[in-house]
This record gives sequence, structure tokens and C-alpha cells, in this order.
Amino acid sequence: MNEFLGRGILLEAKQCEFPDNVISRFTGLEETTIRGLREQYGIAAEYKMVDTCAAEFKAKTPYYYSVYGDKNEVEDEAKEKITDRKKILVLGSGPIRIGQGIEFDYCSVHATWAFSKAGYETIIINNNPETVSTDFDIADKLYFEPLTPEDVQNVVNIEHPDYAVVQFGGQTAIKLTADLTKMGVPILGTDAKDVDAAEDREIFDEVLQKCGIKRAAGATVFTAEEAKKVANKLGYPVLVRPSYVLGGQGMQIALNDEEIEQFMAVINRYTQEHPILIDKYLMGTETEVDAVCDGENIVIPGVMEHIERSGVHSGDSISVYPARTLSKHVKETIAYYTKRLAEELHVIGLINVQFIAMGEEVYIIEANPRSSRTVPYISKVTGIPIVDLAAQCMMGKKLTDLGYTPGLQPEADYYAIKMPVFSTEKVRGAEVAVGPEMKSTGECLGISKSFDEALYKAFLGAGVNLPKYKQMIITVKDSDKGEIIDIARRYEKLGYIIYSTRRTADTLRENGIAVRQVNRISQESPTVMDLLLGHKIDLVIDTPTQGRDKNRDGFLIRRTAIETGVYCITSLDTARALVSSLEHAAETSQNLEIVDIAKI
Repeated sequence: MNEFLGRGILLEAKQCEFPDNVISRFTGLEETTIRGLREQYGIAAEYKMVDTCAAEFKAKTPYYYSVYGDKNEVEDEAKEKITDRKKILVLGSGPIRIGQGIEFDYCSVHATWAFSKAGYETIIINNNPETVSTDFDIADKLYFEPLTPEDVQNVVNIEHPDYAVVQFGGQTAIKLTADLTKMGVPILGTDAKDVDAAEDREIFDEVLQKCGIKRAAGATVFTAEEAKKVANKLGYPVLVRPSYVLGGQGMQIALNDEEIEQFMAVINRYTQEHPILIDKYLMGTETEVDAVCDGENIVIPGVMEHIERSGVHSGDSISVYPARTLSKHVKETIAYYTKRLAEELHVIGLINVQFIAMGEEVYIIEANPRSSRTVPYISKVTGIPIVDLAAQCMMGKKLTDLGYTPGLQPEADYYAIKMPVFSTEKVRGAEVAVGPEMKSTGECLGISKSFDEALYKAFLGAGVNLPKYKQMIITVKDSDKGEIIDIARRYEKLGYIIYSTRRTADTLRENGIAVRQVNRISQESPTVMDLLLGHKIDLVIDTPTQGRDKNRDGFLIRRTAIETGVYCITSLDTARALVSSLEHAAETSQNLEIVDIAKI
């Protein structure tokens, strides 16, 4: 394209506020060329203030958005408010996927308050309108801008911040650590090279070896051929996951070469800057901790345990605090491993570490030197304000000076259960079954001194209000048939009428459980589909076979269940947890104790 024509289009597009990627698509120019032309012709980002007063009188809210080739209202505002306070730039999470914003919003807001209280001028960059961090009165200044290197650079050029904070905005913010360092902005908290050490497989393996921490065998790959070679060497099943992702995006459990090819094709639709991880899949109890580190000491509010076994994303698992089935040795090992990792990665601020416990052995899954989705949960149920503590550690304070004894904190005398909430009925054609990639869109909390009562409260909070008709459908894959027997027997004792397809029905009948056999969808009536469309079913337990064929009976049963308002469970661990809570409710006549979370 002619350079002068390109310049003219560029000027027009910038004045119409189109971002570089859109201009690139319409002009055919590379984004790097567009940036070069913009710099060459002095087309720089200017910032206008959002008019929160509807033009009735002059707005004073420091809430900005970028335009090109216009008057810069940030400079006008700066002249009126000259301050000698040091500036801290806080990066938010950006417009990330459904269900994955509230934890980073909570952390960004509480950290901003902590820095403001300490006397800093706070500046937030975030463009997620659903968040509290984009309320104009949270920070001294808010830039409603995309979290890309270019847009962050534009704000840095205007504000010249003294420091930047990235660990409260999740993976989106963490990815900008190296870019901010190149911009000359010092990072408060964990250094960029230590963030990379947690994400880079080879470096992280060296860290684990130095710390004496076990992990599942695995390797890094870029192509499907490399992935198949590694998977066959490790032995199936294997966990396939990209680096630097949030919510397990693109993560899958593969059982054969065909699935490896399928998953790698999906991941490699976009160019991968970082390698893809292939790990041996371990079946065990998944646990996690959030910790605060000051460079010397560490405070761990508590160990959380997932009810669903490993292979279900932590955001989709029922999480229990304090951990109920882990031995004292396992908890102490988790605390020790977390401390060693924090020391070796030179963490200052927050770190989230996920483990698998297999008997008395503990294996690490991953470590994230940033905030996580469990931070608001563990902060509220333990009363330890870990975001505020992390911010103060970044400012040079020590945990002992803040009144905390280092190490794993004493456990509470009550159970707090985090229950995921799903909205898959609103997403047409979405798979209901839980797995390594996160699907939940929210969560709720059940608290009680009794584990079963806390569990019952959590299910109620998630909208699971059973029983209504005391009729249910059970159809499970062959490998789950032995485990479903005890679960089905317990539902039967609660008075449930159980319907099953032939092979599941045979298993239950052989073990003395009354079951009514029903035909598969493709067979003659009465079928499973007839039962669901009759609106007399309370519950479906359906564990999926591996495979991505949406024409399979299992997929159609799960979709029809949720679309007709029937609670559908795809994990036997969840099914067992639900029946335990229903048994407790039946024994106690649902006399629930009210707990004030502010007083626990």
C-alpha cells in the first residue's frame, strides 16, 4: 500500500478511535507498520474525561478513555491537581471470560485501597465494565483501556508511574510484566524473571528439583507429533494444557493419539508464543493454598480441599475449608512446599499453589505468583485480609511487624464450603460435563460447624433445592458402574425412584437396588428423553465417556436435563456429596443454623 495513502487511512481511523488490529484488517498493513507510521507522523493517544455530569456542569471524575488527535484532558486535570505523591499503576483483568473476573476485581480494589491508605496516588488500567475496579471513585485515576502493551505504554507515557502492580489482575496482567519492565516501570512485588520461572516448564522443573518437590512426569511441546511422542512415552491418560492461560482454557485430558491431535489442533489455531505442556494425569485429591510472602516469611490462611478428584478444574470443584480428609502430614507437607517455592521464586505478595495428594504423597500441579479465584473466599472465611497484607509486603512491610505468625495458620472450628454455580443452560450447545477447563460462572458459600450442613447450605445457595418428585435418572460409563452402587443405594433409602438405561440398570439390579429400566434415546418409548420431557425428574447422574461427539446419547441427555430445569451431575464425587447433604437434611428436618460471616 502507498505510504501516503496508508498515512491518510491511519489518520482517519485513529480519529474514529479504531484500534490498531482493526486498522490492520481494513488496510492490510501490519500492526507493527501501523505503530511505526503513528510514531513517524506523531499520531499519539490523547485522553478524554468521561462526562459523568451529562454536560450540565464540568465533570471532575478522573475517568479517562483514549482518542487520537484530540485535546488531552489528562494534562488539563494534572495542572489543577499537582501532587508530590508517588504513583502506583494497578493493572486489572480486562474483559475476560464469564465467571473469571470477580476474584481479580476483589483483589485489584482491595490492593488499590491499601496503596491509597499508604499515601500513594493510584492509577488503574482496566476495560471491564462489569467490575468494581472500573468505578470512577476507586482509584485516583482510571484509564478505561485495553490491557495490551501498546495501550499500557500510552498511559505510562502520560502518567510516568513510579511503580506498577500486576499480580492482582490475573493472567492478563501478569503477561505484561516483561513489557512494563522494558518500559522502565519498576514492578512492585514478584520480579518478572520469577514470574516466568513459574510458567516456564524447564525452569520450573529446575526450581522443583532444587526444592525437592514432586510433580507428575511431563514435557513441553509445540506440535501434535511431539505431543503424541511424549504422551506415548508417559502413557495415557495425559493432561494437555497451554502455558500462560486462565481458567484452564484449552486444557483437556487425552486418552489416545486421536484426541491429542484434536486438542492440539484447537490450541494451535492461534500462534503459541509459549510451549504446550503434556503431563501424566494423576488421579488423587486436589488441594490448594493461597499464601502471602514478604521475601522472608510466609502466611498461609488455610489448606483447601476439593471434593471432586483431580481432573476437574479448581473453579468448578466444590472446595472445602478446612481440608477434611487430608492427614496432618499432608497438610504440613503442603505448607512446607509452598514456603520453599515462595523462597525460591522470591515471591513478594501473593502466590497460589495447587497440589494433588495421593495417600501421604504430595505432587504439585502448578504455582501462580498472583491472585487467584479463591482469594476472596479464603480471606472471608478465615478473617485474614491477604490482599491488604500482600500490598503492604510490596511496600516493604514484614508479616511479623503486621502481627502475623509465619506459617500455616490455625484451622477454624467450622466448615466453609465454596460451591460453583453454572449457567450452561444459557449457552446453546455447551457441554455440561465438568473437566479441566472451567465452566462455572459464579459461586456461593455454605458455613456451619457441621460439614454436612455446610454442604447442604452450599447446594441450596447454588439453587439445588431437592427433592420435588423423588425421581431420578442414573446412567454411567462402564468404569463408574462399581462406584455408583453405594451412591444409588443411598438415594434409594431417601425414597428416590431410580430410572436407568440397560447396562446401568443391570448393575444396580444385581446389587439389590430397585431400578426401573428405560430405553436409550434412539430406541422405542419410553426413553430417557420421554422422562425428561415429562418434567417429573429431580436429578440426573450421567458420567460421560471420553469423546467429543455431540450426537451421543450422553450429551443429549445432559443438555436436555439442564434445558428442562433438571439438576445434572457429571461427577460421582458431586453425586456422593449431594446425597450426604440430603441425608443430613432428612435427619435434622432442615433446621439450619444461621451463621454471621462477619462474626466468625
